[in-house]
Formats: sequence, C-alpha cells, structure tokens
Amino acid sequence: MSDMTHGDVKIHPSVDDGIVPARDGFTGGTLKCRCTDRPVEVRINGQSAHNHVCGCTKCWKPDGAIFSMVAVVPRDAVEVVANGDKLKVVDPNMAIQRYACTGCGTHMYGRIENKDHPFYGLDFIHTELSSEDGWAAPGFAAFVSSVIESGVSPDRMDGIRARLRELGLEPYDALSPPLMDAIATHVAKRSGKLAA
Repeated sequence: MSDMTHGDVKIHPSVDDGIVPARDGFTGGTLKCRCTDRPVEVRINGQSAHNHVCGCTKCWKPDGAIFSMVAVVPRDAVEVVANGDKLKVVDPNMAIQRYACTGCGTHMYGRIENKDHPFYGLDFIHTELSSEDGWAAPGFAAFVSSVIESGVSPDRMDGIRARLRELGLEPYDALSPPLMDAIATHVAKRSGKLAA
C-alpha cells in the first residue's frame, strides 16, 4: 500500500495543498487579526525560524484546522503598529504570554517574559496572518499526540502522522530534536553540568 496517500486528511490550511518554500531575501511582513473593523496589525521585521505545525491545545488555530502553525522571531523584530489597545494576554499564568485580539480572538504573538526560559528573547508568531509570501516554511510537526486532547479521535492518528510525513513534516510528540537539544543545553549550562 505504499502508493496510498492521505491527502484527504486536513492539517492546516497553509500546508494542506503542500509546503511553500521560503523566499530568499524575505525581510518580514505584517500580521493582521481577523477583525474587519480596526484590525490589530503587528509588523515583523525579519524572517521567521523554526516554523512548524503544533498540536498543543494552547496555540491558536484557524477554524477547522487540527494543528496551529507557529514560528519564532527575535523579540525585537516584533512591533505592534495598529490597534494594540485591542490586545490582551490570554493566560498570564503560562510561560508564553499569548497576546490575542479581544475582538476576534486571534493570537497575534506570544512572548516569554521569564529571562531564565530557554526561549527567552524569541516571540512566537502565526505567519499565516500575513498577506506577504516568503516566510520560512514549516519543517516539522510538534506535540502531535496532543491533538487528541483537543477532540481528535485516536483512531485518526495513523492517518494524521502519515499525512504529516507526506508533507515532509516529521511528527514529534515534543519539539524537533534541535530545539529539544537547545532546551537541554540551556538547562545543563544553568545547572553547571555543561560549561557555559
């Protein structure tokens, strides 16, 4: 059955028809919430990195998507340029402070305020909120099993993982190995197990 495809399995609107590669020299764009009146606009001054589809239950997903799609950019590359008064942190108790529009609920960016966190200095963004083409393409799928927690039937998981692999998005039940290595390196340096 190696010729079987799982194209009918929908992951996220930005990847369901295939992965669009990044554009050389891309320098960023503007993310807009879904409001028709006074949309929140966030300017991203640079290319994104570590773009991936995420199955966790905290990341914002467009309607009908099983996964979110999230990338990171340096914190200083994120600038709210319009209607920032509509932004509010979804859950102040979370490590990632997700700023969402109070009008439409769209998460515009996530920021880590804890300077001891391994990803401090990086903000999390949803590049599909931009009309510009050229953002870094998603390269893996994170927290895949977590989609069950959002209501996906466990008997669909083999098909979902197969579709992710068809798209070139290796499925993990954590982050990608390089990101997990970065977290472990940070922890080892802080504990003194690894020289800083």
